[in-house]
Amino acid sequence: MAQPPNQPPQGGFGPPENQPPQVPAQPPQPPSAVPPPAPPTPPQGGFGAPQPPAQPGYGSPQQPPQPGPYGQPSGPYAQQPGPYGQPGPYGAQQPGPYAPQQPGYGYPQPPQFPGAPGVPPGGGGSRNPFKGRPALIAGAAVAALLVIGGTVVAVNMGGDDEGGKKKPVAGPSDDGKATASESPVNPGDGSGDGAEESEDFNEGRKPGEAKVLWYKEAPDAPGSGADAPGMWITSTTAVKAAYKDLVGYTVGDGRPAWDTITFPQQICAVTPQKTADDKVVVAYMSGTTSRADCNQLQQIDLNTGAKGWTAEVADGALFDSTSSIGMSITGNTLMVGRSMSGTAYDVRTGKKLFDKKKYGDACFPSAFAGGARLIAVSSCAATKPDEHDELQELDPTTGKVKWTQKFDKGWTVARTYSVDPLVVYSTNRDKNTWNIATFKPTGGFRSQVAFDEDFAPECGWGLLQRDLQGCLGAVADANTLYLPTSATTGPNEIVAIDLSNGKEKWRAKSPGDASMLPVSVEGGKLVAYMEASYSKPGQVVSIPTTGSAHQPVKLLQLPEGTTEIERGFSSRDIAWADGRFYISTTRLTGRDEDKEKLMLAYGK
Repeated sequence: MAQPPNQPPQGGFGPPENQPPQVPAQPPQPPSAVPPPAPPTPPQGGFGAPQPPAQPGYGSPQQPPQPGPYGQPSGPYAQQPGPYGQPGPYGAQQPGPYAPQQPGYGYPQPPQFPGAPGVPPGGGGSRNPFKGRPALIAGAAVAALLVIGGTVVAVNMGGDDEGGKKKPVAGPSDDGKATASESPVNPGDGSGDGAEESEDFNEGRKPGEAKVLWYKEAPDAPGSGADAPGMWITSTTAVKAAYKDLVGYTVGDGRPAWDTITFPQQICAVTPQKTADDKVVVAYMSGTTSRADCNQLQQIDLNTGAKGWTAEVADGALFDSTSSIGMSITGNTLMVGRSMSGTAYDVRTGKKLFDKKKYGDACFPSAFAGGARLIAVSSCAATKPDEHDELQELDPTTGKVKWTQKFDKGWTVARTYSVDPLVVYSTNRDKNTWNIATFKPTGGFRSQVAFDEDFAPECGWGLLQRDLQGCLGAVADANTLYLPTSATTGPNEIVAIDLSNGKEKWRAKSPGDASMLPVSVEGGKLVAYMEASYSKPGQVVSIPTTGSAHQPVKLLQLPEGTTEIERGFSSRDIAWADGRFYISTTRLTGRDEDKEKLMLAYGK
């Protein structure tokens, strides 16, 4: 993830947007009017955006940065004076997250910049519709934080202190709200007890190929399709959400771990994280009409399928609805975000902990990210000249703000590639640029990606909600960020980026004719999935993260029998756990011609 330098070059923190560049990128300019001569600064403009001839291409020596008040290179953060009248922490005068205009508050847009994470196309392939260079972002002030302009839905659980709104009520699970049904076993060898079971994906398996341990078929879905969000793997159970169902299978043989939980209405949000004792929270719709809300919460034990507490999320103030929400877990805190606020619960009991509401100069929390830390993104002063985004870290127990980072006007925080370390991807629609920046635990800027590359993690986008943590293929450890590059044809590469300075450490090329996607880091090695091509099945490989050799080594060769299924998922989730590889769809087509596959597990 990229990080902003001294006066970091201005290019929004975040992913590039989808709009193709209209004009060549210009060097960052101060907030005032007439642009000064372009100083030597890091490349600006979204990935793929045309660059001025004077700017060096990727791999070229970097021009000396223009010194800022702190001796840091200029960048997207230096465009505007800081909160104390000082130039941006980076002194750069390039357009950055602090200068350009941003999309209207409350209406997140799909990425419009070259290089921005793209929605995964059906059948795999390049996930990045944008191509170009990253824009560096310069800070407004040393203490200023990146402003996340991307609106991610934050749920406000405000009580009846806001317009007499109904308070959310948490209580024990009502078994009458869910029905259980037996799930058929599909071990993948043609011997399952499901009526439609007839396929043996291991028949004719070649030497060296992994075994399909089991597979599952998707539940019936409406003709318009349905979401299948969430996939969680514990030491004993693999759990998947699909349309109205939550299903759990024994990891070794795929037999039902517990009865399928069928909710009254479709599942509309889940917590991507699970608690230390394997609990998650699932949200489902209140009805089927256009006025229905995503406001019904249910806690679930992944290992037993037991239903815990339930709650109904209340609407917030005017325009702050629960038509869609975002959820995350940090420690024992569940954060539910609406469009303009958020509410925290104790994930163990459902007890409300605090609300995160409007603050300061019309700052509305619009998105949250969880995990090791609780991060909030707010859109501020949307109708005023100083509109901007802000990034905050919250105490997950009390909601107290630990630090705040302000972004330049026009920069939208679109994604968090990692929460610990915090890596933020932001975009600037007006400048058609993007930025990837890393932050210190205390909120100060650490570094930003400043080299020319077209990265392509798989990131989904919603109409009303932006999922800060919705990118597949962006992996980070304490000191390194691993991102896949885009490849229109043939193999791609995975680039290791040093989080201390934003520079490339090394890159590894896919060993086959298809692209690789980072999955996780374990034991000093990066695990990656090499997706299936038109003629060959996928692989799971490991890449040494240290030393001088970074050649991918095969861990699992997936069988030819499931190549078409691998390629057929229009969007997907993947996981590597205890030597097993899991792949599932995140979207059901609802077509009746053939039975859709929901999930497959591979092993030796």
